[in-house]
Amino acid sequence: MSTVALAEPEARATHTARGPRRRRIAPLPTLTLLLGALYCLLPVAWVIIASTKSGSELFSTFTFWPGTGFAGNLSDLAAYRDGVYWQWMGNSALYAGLGALLSTCVSAVSGYALAVYRFRGRETLFNVLLAGVLMPPVILAIPQYLLLAEADLTDSYLSVLLPQILSPYGVYLARIYAAAAVPSDVVEAGRMDGAGEWRIFTRVALPMMVPGLVTVFLFQFVAIWNNFLLPYIMLSDDEKFPITLGLYTLLEQGANTPALYTLVITGALLAVLPLVALFLIVQRFWSLDLLSGAVKS
Repeated sequence: MSTVALAEPEARATHTARGPRRRRIAPLPTLTLLLGALYCLLPVAWVIIASTKSGSELFSTFTFWPGTGFAGNLSDLAAYRDGVYWQWMGNSALYAGLGALLSTCVSAVSGYALAVYRFRGRETLFNVLLAGVLMPPVILAIPQYLLLAEADLTDSYLSVLLPQILSPYGVYLARIYAAAAVPSDVVEAGRMDGAGEWRIFTRVALPMMVPGLVTVFLFQFVAIWNNFLLPYIMLSDDEKFPITLGLYTLLEQGANTPALYTLVITGALLAVLPLVALFLIVQRFWSLDLLSGAVKS
C-alpha cells in the first residue's frame, strides 16, 4: 500500500512536468458537425453572393463568384414603390420588438407565479401550457382571425400584435428559469423584511431572471419576425405588411417581372441582418450569466 501511495504523487508530478494531455479529436462527430454547418450556411452564402449580382448576371450563370450589381440592387430596392420595403422593415421591427417585449413581460410574471406560489390547479394550468407548446400555430390562426374579426380588429396592427403576446413556450421557459434562479429563501427573506409581493418580484426576483428573460425575448422576437401565416391571414393593406409578407408579394410579382427577383434576394439578405445583430447583442447576457454562476460556485 505504501508503494502505491508513493507512486501516485510521482505519476502526477511526471504528468505535470510533461504538460496536460492533448484531447483527441473524434473524426466522425467532427465531420458530421462540419457537414451540418455547411448544410446550414450554404443557402446563406448563396443569398449573400446572389445579392451582389445584377439581373443579367443572376440568370446567365450559376456561380459562387460575386457580381457587380449590389449597389444597383440596393438603389432599386430603396426606390421600389417609394421605399415601401423600408416600411415593411419598420412594421416587422414594430411587430417583433413590441410583441416580444410584451410577451416577455407576460412570461416573466406568469413563470414567476407558477414557480413560487402554491395554489390549487397550478400543475393542471402548467400542463395546459405545455399542450399549447406542442400545438402548431397553424391550428390557432383561423380561430384567432375569427375572434379578431368579431372585435373588428382585422387588417390592423393589433391583429398581428395581440396573438403574439401570450407565448406558452415563453411561460414555460420563465417558470423553469425562475424555479432554478430564484431561491425560496430569498423570497421568504423579502417577506420577513416587510416587502410586498410585487416589490419582491421587481426588485429581487426579476434581476435574477434577466438572462432567462433575454432568451425568451430572443426566441419570441425571431418567431414574430419570421412569422408569415398570421399576417397573411390578418392583413390586406400592404402598407401594414411585415417583411416576410412583403417579400412574398414581390416574389409573386417576379413571376411576371423577373427583374424583381434581384430585389427579393437583396431584401432577404437585409431582412436577416437585424436577427444576426440581435443575437450578437444578447450573447453578452449569456456570458455574464455563466461568469456570475462561476463566481457564485
